[in-house]
Amino acid sequence: MARQKITVVGAGNVGATAAFIAANRRLGEIVLLDIVKGLPDGKALDMAEASPIQLSQQEVRGTTDWAATAGSGVVIITSGVPRKPGMSRDDLLATNAGIVRDVSRKVAELSPDAAIIVVSNPLDVMVYVTAKVTGFPKNHVMGMAGALDSARFCSFLGAELGVSVEDIQCVLLGGHGDDMVPLPRFTTVSGIPIAQLLGKERIDAMIDRTRKGGIEIVNLLGYSAYYAPAAGAVKMAEAILRDTKRLICCCAWCDRQYGVGGCFVGVPAVLGKEGVERIIELDLDGSEKSQFDASLGRVKELVIRVDQLLGN
Repeated sequence: MARQKITVVGAGNVGATAAFIAANRRLGEIVLLDIVKGLPDGKALDMAEASPIQLSQQEVRGTTDWAATAGSGVVIITSGVPRKPGMSRDDLLATNAGIVRDVSRKVAELSPDAAIIVVSNPLDVMVYVTAKVTGFPKNHVMGMAGALDSARFCSFLGAELGVSVEDIQCVLLGGHGDDMVPLPRFTTVSGIPIAQLLGKERIDAMIDRTRKGGIEIVNLLGYSAYYAPAAGAVKMAEAILRDTKRLICCCAWCDRQYGVGGCFVGVPAVLGKEGVERIIELDLDGSEKSQFDASLGRVKELVIRVDQLLGN
């Protein structure tokens, strides 16, 4: 049986790292695509030469030719302008919306049965653009945000508590931005609620750092994070390609769930061969629901803006 194909669009920091992680996970045939001549080819060759050391797969093809992506089972879109110091994710809206629109058209043409994982910012609205342009079933289009944000929350909690991150389970809701909604009530360490292990002041500090996790890295590096976002995207791709039914926080289409009324936003979801197979709806208390609604409102504002920008 032919191996499944995974295409990563964009051979910059996030895209190249995602391709390398996917190769190490042996997810199938990997195509790394970029518009810059030589860039994807060189990075793919470097990965192939690392395969005897890493004991990973060698089937990584770098190309500028969209034809090489045809028939992909999963496409990860990382294309776009990254954040720089002083920029919010929203500042990227106009430029990245045009880029993601053009990329989405090519994906729809060449890989009509693919599941698409969007990484480009501002994340939630870029997922909306992808879904609208491709016309794909809503469960085949999703965004990598919650996987990254929950990983950040886990990382900070693990360091604070002095425990393995393997034992921490975090849940987040809402848009990928400063108004995301980490849920300490649903966050545990081997089943123990974190409220039993940390005081409210320290938990609130971890939540605040999680919300600002992206800009913390931008301010240190001068550009956006890439190891963790790439790992989050590959985690989602693996769940789809291997039909593992992983429960992962991600940007997914919600209609009646959480009273969203039709929008892509961050929620816990089960991922498998059909893409987003099920949304897990939590029983939120008043404060959690209020925070989620505020975050959702911000996402919906950006959707209106991007429609105006693209003339929809």
